Amino acid sequence: MALTVYSTTWCGPCKRLKSQLTREGIRFDEIDIERDPSAAEFVMSVNNGNQVVPTVVIDTPSGRVVRTNPSAREVKALLEAA
Repeated sequence: MALTVYSTTWCGPCKRLKSQLTREGIRFDEIDIERDPSAAEFVMSVNNGNQVVPTVVIDTPSGRVVRTNPSAREVKALLEAA
């Protein structure tokens, strides 16, 4: 199972989520949408054309789960349910 956090360096909610996930011992890959145009396009494709971060993607054996601006609690629950 893979967890990816799409973010930017200046985003407060992104920093908070990443810090909380780290504190919980949850591993994740981070992609800066300002440095990766294809990542920015993906984020826009799942957020009605907007570059909303953090956008979180969880790839599970049963499919892909995408959430925009989730809490660490929500991410942890999604990972446990997968």
